[in-house]
Amino acid sequence: MHLRPESCGAPIPRGPGFLSIELARRGRYEIVGLDISEAFVRIARENAQEESVDVDFQRGDASAMPFEDDSFDLVVCRAAFKNFTQPAEALDEMFRVLKPGGRAIVIDLRKDASSEEITALIEELNQRWFDSILMKLIFRFMLIPRAYATDQFRKMAAGSKFGGCRITQIPTSCEVVLEK
Repeated sequence: MHLRPESCGAPIPRGPGFLSIELARRGRYEIVGLDISEAFVRIARENAQEESVDVDFQRGDASAMPFEDDSFDLVVCRAAFKNFTQPAEALDEMFRVLKPGGRAIVIDLRKDASSEEITALIEELNQRWFDSILMKLIFRFMLIPRAYATDQFRKMAAGSKFGGCRITQIPTSCEVVLEK
């Protein structure tokens, strides 16, 4: 499963909650979004209301989720894992809240993404020249240093309650699949 915003059909709202909103649009799923930022939760709720979809956005920390054990069939973490202050604990929390047989998918930037891959991604977005330069600087000095290499993900997953993972590299990112 590869989740690429441009392949989903309808235009996707950008910003807080966009993946949860898109998943809610696709079917009759009970969707819960979690973010540590109260402001992002508020914006995500507004975005969901504007898109006329039902998503339960809650404030919380991925390393101490406010959910019961065995609550979810699927946990998706997109473009946030590199920002977690306690990533190993977040993996164990994903395991805890998943039902038996459930799956967690982490999609995030790879530390080992090449300059060519990042440049191709930015060019694909058709940014103006100044925005393009700014994005390259943000990737190089802010995002890439915080990201994990695929071998780091493997090691972290092996040490978690999941005990391992499958990783698919996609341009600039990786998709980490963990099963309970």
